[in-house]
Amino acid sequence: IAARRRMEETIKAALKEIEVLLREVYHRVKNNLQVIASLLSLQASSLKDPQAATMFRESQNRVRSMALVHEKLYQSHDLANIDFNAYVQSLVMSLLRSYGVLADAIAVNISVENVSLSLDTAVPCGLLINELVSNALKHAFPRLDRSKGEKGALTILLRPAGQDTFELIVRDNGIGMPPEVDMAHPETFGLKLIATLAKQLRGTLECRRNGGTEMRLVIREADDQKRS
Repeated sequence: IAARRRMEETIKAALKEIEVLLREVYHRVKNNLQVIASLLSLQASSLKDPQAATMFRESQNRVRSMALVHEKLYQSHDLANIDFNAYVQSLVMSLLRSYGVLADAIAVNISVENVSLSLDTAVPCGLLINELVSNALKHAFPRLDRSKGEKGALTILLRPAGQDTFELIVRDNGIGMPPEVDMAHPETFGLKLIATLAKQLRGTLECRRNGGTEMRLVIREADDQKRS
């Protein structure tokens, strides 16, 4: 019995060391990504070309979305999966600040239903949400008349849709995506990235353009990351 207890204590100590090591790895990755984001911000501020500066700031937001994944893992009790509700809340608030959106200009509704994703799924999913929300903030509401009380609406939904399958919806009530934009053959970098991330997540992306724009994606957890 004494030998078994000593073995159990040894195993517990080893697991604790592994946990500490993982948290340190997540913390260092987060810090390194934040340094990259700061460098992109510094570079953007020195550029005289507004279009080039915008591209740098968009890349900065993408890096921040990845850093935020590692920050949430570092703070999580479960080092294998991320509380995606807190993650999406933080990510969207960061984007609103980045694009200078006033608190009363766009009503944001975020609903994440009991979803916890592995790192391999969370990073591309976070990047995808970053792109979809950024597109809405940049293009959906160019003609809001604040003097008439007009207000935009942006909804982000993530919910289970079956075993190891989730449904992501990003919807706005803006002017709608132009009919000439073909999601099957995207031309802009942002839309190409969205298509690439959807493919990486083994998802089916659907675009609806009635009364605004709705992007709907079914996400499947990677086989080697499925939870028991």
